[in-house]
Amino acid sequence: MGPFKRLLGRKAPPCAHLNQIRDVQPRTAGCEECLAIGGIWVELRTCLSCGHVGCCDNSPNRHARAHFGTTSHPIMRATVPGYTWTWCWIDEVKV
Repeated sequence: MGPFKRLLGRKAPPCAHLNQIRDVQPRTAGCEECLAIGGIWVELRTCLSCGHVGCCDNSPNRHARAHFGTTSHPIMRATVPGYTWTWCWIDEVKV
């Protein structure tokens, strides 16, 4: 079996930041910064440390990533109906 096939069976490494998830509610119904500046977004992400709502990386301003950059809050959740995944910015894995 080649090295590629061995990697296929491996799971993503565990996230070491799950202890930073809090029981939060989204603070706004849209991207906080975009609402303030009249910006637009594609999808929203909610910070699971503080409830900040920011726009995704496909949005012009990428406020969810910027929030992580200024706060180091590691875990965010997709804020799209039907999406249930979360992402750790530090470990770069879905959790």
